[in-house]
Amino acid sequence: MADIKGYNMPDELYYHKENSWARVEGTKVTVGMTDLFQKEAGDIVFVDLPDEGDDVSQGEVCGKIQSRKWIGKLVSPVSGEIVETNEDLDDDTGLINQDPYGKGWILKIEASDLESELANLMQGQALVAFVEAEIKRSEEEKAKAK
Repeated sequence: MADIKGYNMPDELYYHKENSWARVEGTKVTVGMTDLFQKEAGDIVFVDLPDEGDDVSQGEVCGKIQSRKWIGKLVSPVSGEIVETNEDLDDDTGLINQDPYGKGWILKIEASDLESELANLMQGQALVAFVEAEIKRSEEEKAKAK
């Protein structure tokens, strides 16, 4: 697992610039929110998810994640059909905070154009630059709020 500036960002995952991650298993993609997202958001209190059978497009907002601080967007990292949502989140949204890459997964998509879309996601060195930029942006926003 890669630690980038104190955030756990596993190497085998793909990352969207809106802080969702994708774990690819054949044509099925498990989606969740990054450690960076959950730490910035704080305690997750509500998740509004799409329905199984819904079609989503890469980069499309397909749900909302609410913390005590703000409401964030769940952006689909790939296009396809939603084949499963994590029903455990109905009872415990805190799973996203406790285990963002395990029990806190959010949904699964049967991908329709995986090969070409993975090129639009980040891994490796691109992810390091992204995390550094997100930290800087967050610090600037906090400074402005004071």
